[in-house]
Amino acid sequence: MSAPAAATREAYPVALTRLADAGLDVIAIDADLSASTMGHEFGKKYPQRWMTVGVAEQNMVGIAAGLAAAGKVPFIASFAVFLPGRCFDQLRTSVAQPKLGVKCVASHGGVTVGEDGASAQALEDLALITSLIPFDVIVPSDYEEALQAIIAVGKTPRPSYVRTGRPKVPALHDGGYTFEIGKAELRAAGTDVTLIACGIMVKAAIDAAVLLSQEGILARVLNMATIKPIDREAVIAAATDTGAIVTAEEHQTVGGLGAAVAHVLAQTVPVPIEFVGVDRYGTSGKWDELLTYFDLTPARIAAAAKAAIARKR
Repeated sequence: MSAPAAATREAYPVALTRLADAGLDVIAIDADLSASTMGHEFGKKYPQRWMTVGVAEQNMVGIAAGLAAAGKVPFIASFAVFLPGRCFDQLRTSVAQPKLGVKCVASHGGVTVGEDGASAQALEDLALITSLIPFDVIVPSDYEEALQAIIAVGKTPRPSYVRTGRPKVPALHDGGYTFEIGKAELRAAGTDVTLIACGIMVKAAIDAAVLLSQEGILARVLNMATIKPIDREAVIAAATDTGAIVTAEEHQTVGGLGAAVAHVLAQTVPVPIEFVGVDRYGTSGKWDELLTYFDLTPARIAAAAKAAIARKR
C-alpha cells in the first residue's frame, strides 16, 4: 500500500525531532511563520530548543550564525521569498563567508504556494542560494525524501538550504529509499533523451516519460534533488548515453537546476538541452491549476524532449 499524499514541509518537525532524539544539539528558529513551516511542532517536544523571532529574518540569520559558531546545530525556517529573499546579505556575510553550519529550510517555494499570489511565489530562491559558495542546495520531491534530506543536512558541517512545499503531493518513495546529498536517483531507464527534474516536477517527468514511450521514445528520468553539489557523473553519463537533456523545475530557468546542468554540459559533453520552468511572475490560483497555467506539465516536458532530440547531431 502506497503512502498517503503529504506536503514536504510536514517532514521538517519530524526530522528535527529525530535529530534531537539522536543527540544532536539542534536549535530551531522561526520568523513568525511557524504555523506554515511547521517548526512549532518541534517546539512542542523540545520547547527549550525552539524560538520565534517575529518578522525579523535578518536577525534570525544572525542568531543562527552565532549558535553555529558556538557548536550548536541551528535550523532556520521561513517562506522561500523571505529566506533567502529578505536576508541574502546576512546569509552571505554571516553564514557563507565564515562557512558556518546554518541549516535553512524554506517552505512555500515556487508557484504552488497557490492563492498567496505573485509576491509570495519564490522563483528566484535557488538562483540566490546556489550563488553562496559553500551551501548545499536540495529540493526534495516528496515527504520521504524531504525527511531524509533534512536529517542529512543536520549531520553535515556545511551550511545548507532545503526547499519544501505547501501542497500535499503523491509519495514517490518508501522506507527503502536512501537519500544521499549530491547523488541523483534514477527513476527510469532510457536511451533517447534524459529528463532531469527536482521537487514537484519529478512526478511530471516520470509521467512525461510514459507519454514519450507511447511514441517509441525511451526517456531516462533522473531525480536531481541535490542541485548543489550536483551529481556531475550522472549528468555526464546521461549526456553521453542519450545525447539530449531536458531539465524541469518549479523555478525560473536562470540560476536553478537547468543552469547547474548546463554548466556541467558546457564543461564536459555539450549536447542539446531544453529548459522547462517559470520565466514570468506568478498569479493567484489553486496550486494544481497554476501548474497547468504555467505549463509545468508532463506534456510540456515531453514536447521539450522531442525538441531536444530533434537538435541531436
